[in-house]
Amino acid sequence: MPVDGTGLDVVDALVIGGGPAGLSAALNLGRARASVVVVDADRPRNAATLTSHGFLTRDGMPPHELRSIARAELEAYPSVRLLRRTRVAALHGASPDARFFAALEGRDAPPSVAARAVIVATGLRETLPDIPSIRGFYGMSLFSCVACDGWELRDRPLGLIGETPDLAARARLIARWTRRLVVFTNGAATIDAGDEAELAAIGVCVERRPIDDLEGDRGAVTAVRLADGECVAIEGGFVRPVWHASLEFLDQLGAERDDDGHLVVDGSGRTSVDGLYAAGDAASPGPQQLIVAAGQGARAAAVLVHDHLGIVTAH
Repeated sequence: MPVDGTGLDVVDALVIGGGPAGLSAALNLGRARASVVVVDADRPRNAATLTSHGFLTRDGMPPHELRSIARAELEAYPSVRLLRRTRVAALHGASPDARFFAALEGRDAPPSVAARAVIVATGLRETLPDIPSIRGFYGMSLFSCVACDGWELRDRPLGLIGETPDLAARARLIARWTRRLVVFTNGAATIDAGDEAELAAIGVCVERRPIDDLEGDRGAVTAVRLADGECVAIEGGFVRPVWHASLEFLDQLGAERDDDGHLVVDGSGRTSVDGLYAAGDAASPGPQQLIVAAGQGARAAAVLVHDHLGIVTAH
C-alpha cells in the first residue's frame, strides 16, 4: 500500500458508514481491485426494525442479517478492511497523494487513515415525536417508511403521527394502502384547512388534539390516548420523524449542503469537494429503502473508479 508524506498507508477509498450504501460501495470497490477501509459505527438507524422489505431476493429479512451477509461477502476481497465500532471524528484535506486524512475513534481502530477518495454513507439520525412510549412500538407496529412497511399494514385502521409540514402529503401516500387513517398532529399547526378538506374527501381524518401516550402490548399498538383521555383505536401506523444528517466530521472540508443539511451531489454522487462522494440518505432525501441506498453505493463506487482513472463515461 503506498505511503503519503506523513508515513501513513494510503488507501484508494475510505467508506464512511456500514449500512447498505457503504457496504455496497465497498463490495464494488473491492471487485475493482481498489484498496478500501470501511468505517462502521455499528449504530444502524433501522436497528429497531424486525424485518426489511423491498430488497429483491431479501424481502422480509431482518436488517441485521442483511448486514451480516454483506460483511461476510466483503471477506472474499483482501483489499477491503472493515473497522467496526469505529467512527470518523474529523475529515481533513491532506497531501496531493492522499487528498484526505481521517481521524478515527474506536477501541480497536488505528488513530487515522489516509485516502485518495472518500464515500460518505452515514445515513441519518432521527428524532421521534415526544410521546412517552413511542419507542416501545417503533419498528414493530409503528414505522417511518411507508414504501417499506405499507404492504404489511394494508387495509387496517392506522394512525400517522407527526408535527412536520409534509404531514398531509404523507397522509395522502399512506391512503394508498388503507382508507382507515387518522392523522395525529399532536397539537401542532401543521395541516391547514385546505389540506384537511382534501384529506377528508378521501376518508382521512385529522385529529389535532395533543397526544398523552400510546396504548398496546409487546410492541403492538392498539390506541392513541389523547390528552383529554379519549382513546382512538388503531392497529398500527406510521411516524414522521425529524431527520438529521450525521455530517459534523465534514465541517472543515466545506462541502455544499442543502437547506436540510444533506450533502449536495450530482447525478453520480459527486459532492462539491473533489474526491468526496456521497450515497444513501446522507446525500439526498427520498425513498429510504435499503435497495435504493445499496444502488447508490454501487453507483458511487463505479464513478469513483472511473474518476480515478480519468475515464469519462455516461454516468
